[in-house]
Amino acid sequence: CRRLGVSFAIDDFGTGYSSLSYLQALPVDTVKLDRSFVVRAGDDPRSRAIVRSVIDLTGAMELDCVAEGVETPEQLEVVSDLGCDIVQGYLFARPMPADELTRWLDDRP
Repeated sequence: CRRLGVSFAIDDFGTGYSSLSYLQALPVDTVKLDRSFVVRAGDDPRSRAIVRSVIDLTGAMELDCVAEGVETPEQLEVVSDLGCDIVQGYLFARPMPADELTRWLDDRP
């Protein structure tokens, strides 16, 4: 699949049906860390430990890690300090139709 330019991501990692075994069994390129851990990582040591562990694990496996649900500058600082350099969330933009996205991107430096 990679030869065709297709990549795979595991969404909402750490909740539901996501499993560590998927990282081994599937041709995964990206792990999207569930927002439930990200939003509590600044206040809850256990959530912070999970975030740090997933970032470390994905780094060791040479996978991208995306912190989902970053809504505040403080959350961005926490995940950045833990080594996650790909983030998504309302801090940057809300979901929008494609035509609005094009304008939004054009307005960025």
